[in-house]
Order: sequence, then C-alpha cells, then structure tokens
Amino acid sequence: MSAGVRSLTTSGLAPKQRIAYWTHALAELCGRFDIDPLDAPSLDGQIDCATISRLKLCRIEVSRHRVALPSARHRAGEHPFIKILFQTHGTSRFEQQGQRIDLGPGDCLAYDVSAPHSIVSESLTRHDVVIVPEALLQERGFHPGRMTACKLSARSGAARIARDVVHSAIGEASTLTASTAPGVADTLLDLLLVPFRQIANAADRSGPAALHLRAQAFIHEHLRDPDLSIDRISAALGCTKRYLHMVFSERGTTISDYIWQMRLRNCHQELTAYRGATVTDVAFAWGFSSSSHFSRLFKKHFGVAPSAVCRTPIALKS
Repeated sequence: MSAGVRSLTTSGLAPKQRIAYWTHALAELCGRFDIDPLDAPSLDGQIDCATISRLKLCRIEVSRHRVALPSARHRAGEHPFIKILFQTHGTSRFEQQGQRIDLGPGDCLAYDVSAPHSIVSESLTRHDVVIVPEALLQERGFHPGRMTACKLSARSGAARIARDVVHSAIGEASTLTASTAPGVADTLLDLLLVPFRQIANAADRSGPAALHLRAQAFIHEHLRDPDLSIDRISAALGCTKRYLHMVFSERGTTISDYIWQMRLRNCHQELTAYRGATVTDVAFAWGFSSSSHFSRLFKKHFGVAPSAVCRTPIALKS
C-alpha cells in the first residue's frame, strides 16, 4: 500500500493482547477510548485506514463490543474531531448527552468525538468512517461546538452519494499521489458537507431549547391525563429522563412542578369562569386524583381555597 494507508488487525494476536491493541489502534485515529468486549472472551477487529490530506477514512469491522469516552476521562481539546459514520453491517446503539440513537445498515451518524459518549454493538458490525478535524470544519464556516449528534438515512439522496464516494475513496486511496490527494480530500469534504449541513440544521432544532418546547407541547396536550409522567414524556420525545430533568432545571423548575402549575392554572380559569362544575369535578378533569391534595396545592399556589375563586376572581401569581 502507499504511504498513509494501513491495515490494523487483531488477527494473529493472543486473546489477552487484542483489547490493548484495539485501544491503541483507535487512539492513533482520534484519541483514547475505553474498550469492553462485553461478555465475549476477547475482541476481533480490523481497520483499513487511509489518510487523504487532513481527512482520515476508515473501514472498520469489529466483533461484539462497547467503545466509550467516559465523563471521568474527558479532557477539553483531547479529541478534536467530528466523526461521520456510515453503518454498512450490523446494528449499534449510540448514546451522548442524554440522546440514544439506534443505527442499522444504511444509517449515517455524525457526532462530536470530544464529548463523552458510548457505542454498543451486540454483534459484528462494519462501518465506513470519515474523521474530520474540527479546525477543518471551522475553516468552512461550521461550528462543531454547537453540534449535537444526529442520524440521517444514507439510503438515498445526497447522503447516499456521499456514502458511495467514501466507500470508493477508501478502496482507491492507495492510488492517490501527493499532488492529487488534497484535491480529492477537498471534493470529498464538500460532498460530505451537503448532508452535514442537514445535520447541523437538525442539531439546531434538537438542542435543549427545542426539547424544552417539545416537552411543554406534549405536557399541554396530555395535561388532563392523570398518568402523565416523566417516563411517558421522555419515551415520547426519545430522550433520557436525566436529560429531560436537566433541561427543566436549567430553566428554574422541575417537570413535576411545571405539570402541577399548568394544571392549577387551568383549574383556576375554569373555577373563575364557573360553568356549574364542582371543585372536585374540575380537579379530576385536569388530572388530579384527590380533591384534598388539589385543595392544598391550590391554596399554596394562589393563597385562597379553590371554592373561594368561584365567588371572588383573583390575580394569578407570575
């Protein structure tokens, strides 16, 4: 093979040596990670890696395992790369910052390697991967620090074209010369940035502020349901409970408090309007299962008993 193209494999190594070898191989590509073969006795893997100008293109095949950058070992600036991964075989589960993304053949994932994350593959997987230095994206007007992980389908459209070109580039990398490699890398990156712009836009729509708005909308839609809970909300929005708690706590409240406040406000509006319903009717209609519990919360929030507002409308607390 020509300079810049290598094959790294665990084949021929003793089982006890393979984890250390794989850890070292990944460290050379984009930083050190924790490797766990799960309950397998060892790990089998091969990486065909081509360096084309400042891009690293890899074809990775590896057995059942988990790779992770834990928060305890996260160091700013240690993994300054964005990884664009095209899954070609098997399934994987990616987690980062409260997001969980399931991947199968034909999926494309782009994510910030520097942020704590993990990828679990329960069986053999194959990926075509492009490792892009953050500085190279910044030169082209992208800001990786604002990016959250995002999945696209590479089964059609621009992402499909990018996937096919990446696959071909890995196979043809050994034929490139020092004079042709930079032009190929620039062209390849321009092509990758077409779906990558979609990923960046999706990241803007899937950040904490957008999730907060989506959570509020879901809560308002199901506010009358007495079974409304953090479990249901997180499942519906596709995020972890921990991340959802964080999004609300950063805005000075909890999910539970927000739900009760919205229910109380709606109850207050109905009782003030007085359409003939009893206090208990209104409370139960808005998700309360106990009239005494409702009365205590109502008095604590508005300063008067719910029965009083039927006769004397009061101003809501901000």
